[in-house]
Amino acid sequence: MNILKRPIITEKSLKRGKVGIYVFEVEKKSKKSQIKKEIEKTFAVTVVKVSTIVVRGKTKRAGKARVEKKASDWKKAIVTLKTGEKIDLFPVT
Repeated sequence: MNILKRPIITEKSLKRGKVGIYVFEVEKKSKKSQIKKEIEKTFAVTVVKVSTIVVRGKTKRAGKARVEKKASDWKKAIVTLKTGEKIDLFPVT
């Protein structure tokens, strides 16, 4: 099972990338220790800290009856790397 789904690339996450902090969308049931092992194995870096957040899905109204539809919840992991290390997946300048 692949724990990492995708990197989160926003203005805020790119600014954090300059100081060695990266943001990923991860499997909702994954634990911090599993996320740490997966990132260390995938990118060959040393992870110092992992913070996780469950992001609530947004509700939107759709259709003629304006029925509310809810997007599913997802989990975000904020990963801090050892000083001097970086992940080349993020376009940091």
